[in-house]
Amino acid sequence: MSKAIHISRKEESRAGYLFLSPFFLLFGIFGLLPIIFTFYVSFFKWDLLGTQEWVGLDNYIELVADERFYSSLGNTISIFLLSSAPQLVAALLLALVLNNKKLRFRTFWRSVILFPFITSTVAVAVVFGAMFADNGGMVNWALGFLGVGPVPWHADGLAGQFVIAMMVNWRWTGYNTLIFLAALQAIPAELYEAAEVDGATKLSQFFNITIPQIRPTIFFTVVTSTIGGLQIFAEPYMFSGTGYAGGSDGQFRTMTLFLFDQAFAQLRLGYSSAIAVGLFLIIAIIAGVNFLISSKLVKADK
Repeated sequence: MSKAIHISRKEESRAGYLFLSPFFLLFGIFGLLPIIFTFYVSFFKWDLLGTQEWVGLDNYIELVADERFYSSLGNTISIFLLSSAPQLVAALLLALVLNNKKLRFRTFWRSVILFPFITSTVAVAVVFGAMFADNGGMVNWALGFLGVGPVPWHADGLAGQFVIAMMVNWRWTGYNTLIFLAALQAIPAELYEAAEVDGATKLSQFFNITIPQIRPTIFFTVVTSTIGGLQIFAEPYMFSGTGYAGGSDGQFRTMTLFLFDQAFAQLRLGYSSAIAVGLFLIIAIIAGVNFLISSKLVKADK
């Protein structure tokens, strides 16, 4: 009998791996192989015409000494900080509102909040570019009406990065809101009922029940926002109006814009692959730090 059960479990295990195999097969072809090939190309002087010359670590040595790498990294981190932190805070607050049982038309509001996510990024960039135009833009017109001088949104690096961050927040806040909402709905109601009986305030319930219960979701959104924020491309590309250059002075040039410029404008596939590997390592380090912090906090809760 036990032997039959053992065989049955082995068959179930094999069936499980069989059902999962298409995912791993597709991931290997379209995910893992391109990463390995990118790493391979980074050791060559390689252009789109097919010229291949082994240069070893020369691309990485040039990258470490390239000032454009550090400026694009700084721009990327600046836009990431201006967007991700406010975005996640706003998403959590909106999720709390949408989770309120007293809110009328909850299904309607939960649907509407996702509309920006399904809007074309190019359309969003065009609208924001018109609103924040240096001359004749609606925002500068409103500031002039209030007695404030026009802001050179496309010339000033920090001001323009703020606008790009607004575009990112407008598009992704609703997406993260629904993720937080799903986590909030999974919290047992008995925890809040017991806290109310003990006389805990709403603020105390938020910090002592809500936050600990949705902590894994918080770290998930932090990691995904980090990955997406450090790979930002479409918003600065469209807003700058200068393509891969990322502004007249490179003030909006992010890591991905720098990568695409070297690959498709300068035809330096080897160097752009080295940039991609560098970006991959930066994202991996930040994700690893987030994982370690989350693991320690989870252990502390236990």
